[in-house]
Amino acid sequence: MDEKAMSAEYINGYIERARKAQAEFEKMSQEEVDNAVKIVGKVVYDNAEYLAEIAVEETGMGNVPDKIAKNKQKSRIVWNSLKGKKSRGILDTDEATGITRVAKPIGVAAAITPCTNPIVTPMSNAMFALKCGNAIIITPHHKSIKCSTETVNMINAELKKAGYPDNLIQIIDRHSRENTRNLISSADVVIATGGAGMVGAAYSSGRPALGVGAGNVQCIIDEGYDYKEAVPKIITGRTFDNGIICSGEQSVICPEKDYDEIMDEFKANGAYVVSSKDELEAVRNALFQDGKPNRHSVGQSCAKVAELAGIDIPDDTSIIVAEAEGTGLTDLLGGEKMAPVIAAYKYKDLDEGINIARENLEKDGKGHSVSFHSDSEEHIEKVAEELCVSRFVINQVSASSAGGSFYNGLAPTNTLGCGSWGHNSISENLDYKHLMNVSRIARYMPDNHVPTDEELWG
Repeated sequence: MDEKAMSAEYINGYIERARKAQAEFEKMSQEEVDNAVKIVGKVVYDNAEYLAEIAVEETGMGNVPDKIAKNKQKSRIVWNSLKGKKSRGILDTDEATGITRVAKPIGVAAAITPCTNPIVTPMSNAMFALKCGNAIIITPHHKSIKCSTETVNMINAELKKAGYPDNLIQIIDRHSRENTRNLISSADVVIATGGAGMVGAAYSSGRPALGVGAGNVQCIIDEGYDYKEAVPKIITGRTFDNGIICSGEQSVICPEKDYDEIMDEFKANGAYVVSSKDELEAVRNALFQDGKPNRHSVGQSCAKVAELAGIDIPDDTSIIVAEAEGTGLTDLLGGEKMAPVIAAYKYKDLDEGINIARENLEKDGKGHSVSFHSDSEEHIEKVAEELCVSRFVINQVSASSAGGSFYNGLAPTNTLGCGSWGHNSISENLDYKHLMNVSRIARYMPDNHVPTDEELWG
């Protein structure tokens, strides 16, 4: 048997087991389904420390304290969002239209998950899938097979104790491109969270696909806004988990008249500001190789980035601020940086600030997110009208808010759609409703008003 046939047979085994489990699971009540979803989140919450440690140990990216916080916070907020929401059977009836919506499972979901989020992305994808009565098969990044598999195994042990069907959640144990291709072409829906190659493969799989685009969050500080309030939030977001979160702030775009004071505030909060051409080039080379992220700097600390750059920084440096020499169209520093380094810009008026953000987004991250610190509703709406991203995070830490928060109305997720701008099918946060088929009962409404031609055309 050749390699392709072996792969097809191997993946067919996963699909068959998933379909058998899903057929049993979809017969369960809303209460039973919700309990399964709760178990998934609770396992990650209860084991946040251990799962954070093995994720950092295996991937070599990020840091344990932030991954602990992420494991606890994401499990809490995703479960809170899903708890009590109908996802099985009759959802609602619109009396005005006579339409009754009926929820149905999609079937078997396939999820491609990244090494940058090897615990909470499998967790949230599984929670969304199970919420709608589906089974799910996860194919993790090859750099995070062990920790992602351990997470799934721990969840499955608890699901088994609670009497749920075996194989509701499976994870591929032989990583190869062929296996991934076969999986995503055999499942009923594909969720792709990761690099552009995998997302592109998902969209060409011949199955409905939900992928995400690159992140390069542009952060604008409005003129007159309290920068002492904004700067600590921006630093928190850019440095979280050593800068590998796609929703983390990437550039700080400042009013020119306050620029020096804003840089001083960064320094007061532990920043090392890079402005000389030599040091800028050194940092640029540490972060990028041949225009792409340098794998040796991805998810590393400020100290490691400085070591790679060959520059000396204080031991207590919290963030490296690079005064970019141009937007992302001419300077790599305006693109996505997978480390605790932020690019700094100044603008004369808000229009110029918006244009800086626009050009950086043309390099990376179009469709993803913008962070704006402002007290002006007029300016907030102006920025939202001008820039092509799917979410605008106002006066918050983008890294922990763009993916949903207790303090905003965005759907909690680890998979952030970027719309057609990012070559994605959704321009919102992925959640359970994207893994649900909906049937509609259309009733005859004899009393509906039928307009005359005069009413229609005047």
